[in-house]
Amino acid sequence: MHFTGHTLILVACALTSLPISAYADDASRNKEIAERFAKCDINRDGKLTLAEAKGCMPRIYDHFSYIDTANKGYVTVAQIQAMASR
Repeated sequence: MHFTGHTLILVACALTSLPISAYADDASRNKEIAERFAKCDINRDGKLTLAEAKGCMPRIYDHFSYIDTANKGYVTVAQIQAMASR
């Protein structure tokens, strides 16, 4: 049996009792974050440094230390998406 992405979203929403629009909004937001992250990650190492974020993702730049809780000097797309979910 083959499921499309939309079918899987509907099934996930039904199983979790989440409104479909909430899941779609989260998925859309996460996709947008990943796309912007990819454009800003100049060296394509999967890590966004403060310098990379500065001109490209100003909100991430402004809240960098809040997102980089381990003080590693970089943030990942997963960290940004998790912060956006809060």
